[in-house]
Amino acid sequence: MANKVLTMLQVRRILQLLEEGRSKREASRQLGLSRNTIDHYARRFKLCGLTLSQLLLLNDTDLAKFVYPEQAKSLKEDTRAAVFDLQVDYFLKELKRTGVTRKLLWQEYHKVHPQGYEYSQFCERLSKQTRLQKVVMHLDHEPADKLQVDFAGKTFPVTDPLTGVMHQHPVLVCVLPYSGKSYVQILENASGYYLYTALAQCLKYFGGVPRAILSDNMKQFVLRSNRYEPTFNELAEQFSVYYNTSLLATRVVRPRDKASVEKQVSTSYQRIYAPLRNREFFSVESANLAVMERLEVHNTTPMQRVGHSRDELFYREEQHLLKPLPAMDFIVRHRTKAKVQPNYHVLLGEDMHQYSVPYIHVGKHVHLVYDALEVEVFLEMQRIARHSRDMRRNGYTTREEHMPQNHRKYKETLGWDADYFLEQGEKIGANTRQVIARLLARSFFPEQTYNACKGILSLGTKYGKIRLEAACTMSMTLPTTTYSNVANILKNNRDMDNASQSVEQSLPRHENIRGKESYT
Repeated sequence: MANKVLTMLQVRRILQLLEEGRSKREASRQLGLSRNTIDHYARRFKLCGLTLSQLLLLNDTDLAKFVYPEQAKSLKEDTRAAVFDLQVDYFLKELKRTGVTRKLLWQEYHKVHPQGYEYSQFCERLSKQTRLQKVVMHLDHEPADKLQVDFAGKTFPVTDPLTGVMHQHPVLVCVLPYSGKSYVQILENASGYYLYTALAQCLKYFGGVPRAILSDNMKQFVLRSNRYEPTFNELAEQFSVYYNTSLLATRVVRPRDKASVEKQVSTSYQRIYAPLRNREFFSVESANLAVMERLEVHNTTPMQRVGHSRDELFYREEQHLLKPLPAMDFIVRHRTKAKVQPNYHVLLGEDMHQYSVPYIHVGKHVHLVYDALEVEVFLEMQRIARHSRDMRRNGYTTREEHMPQNHRKYKETLGWDADYFLEQGEKIGANTRQVIARLLARSFFPEQTYNACKGILSLGTKYGKIRLEAACTMSMTLPTTTYSNVANILKNNRDMDNASQSVEQSLPRHENIRGKESYT
């Protein structure tokens, strides 16, 4: 039984059980194999010079070299090769570190594996692996197939005309690999908004849309990187759907996957950066005009060993294969989550502005989809509200049809508006009117403002109009004017104290008028 050739599945199961610390008796019982067979393979595993964990990492072909009896004669060489192959990635990685030499790596290797390769064989095998990793592949590009995009490694300087401070701006480089026609644009910053606006301008410059757009794993493009199925962020998906093009991402740390744009970045330094190096620009717009001039020169200059320019090849063989552009330019739209508050409004945090939704949705979680012009509110897939975007901070945008019936009737019955409250305040006094005017100017949600104004007027009923006017006069001297300030002045009788002091100070001095000192 010990000489019977087991399947690699059985061999791996023996390895797993022994690696877990199971006894040979238990392994024999679980696998239905004799104790002699388990002992035979356990001895062979021990002769390999590898740990059980390392053996489990080998593929079936390499593992078979250690377990089949007919291959025992080459076991030593196979073992040395397997040990080396398991560590070759580590060796190549360590060689890139400062001060690490092949001699040092061999010494560390030989200390752990004294029966392994000597220094000359170690270096020869390491050199072979290095050459294999440097092998490159020539790629034949199809016309209108892919647009490769990347940020240049070097930024572009623009001077602030007011402060004289020089700011560095990112530069987007795009290229169609088949013709080599390129597009370069300086961005305000590297955010998604400016990136996708620039990509839209790039497609407009080419006059069409390629079948796919290839980028590296930049965060503005890829939400979660994966060699086989990268996850693109929502803005990238919007762009893809709008232009009917596919999104592709390179493998992580594999710049040769987009070699054309990598080369174009280098060319941009020579044909755009260098000619403009002695010019000073005071806006991104003026800098981009100069970049576009140099870009036209680059695209129309005949290529060496080809005899024609990138433009000639593009217009002759590629442009007509591009898909047509949409009728309108792409508008960057953002998406965020919100909860409908008890006042049937949702907060757009970017502007700190609130928008109304139908009151029946209070407490529900919704999505806000917005751009520079409008804000839409969606409950699942249904749009429940739409507003023009208002960027006033701490402001409210409310539609009357979103209010419950009793709120509408209450507002209509009272007839509240700014003029109403100003008129009522004027009837009490000039300073009361001024306090109400200050409250109205705070530009909060109208109902909240009207409630504060109504509260001020109600104090006149409780304390009298004379005292309210006096309290409003005192509140005008405070840094902020609020209902609470006026109410606290009246509650603590500070308006009365101020009035008695004013009366005492207004009495003229006379010899027949005795002061308080006469009664001590």
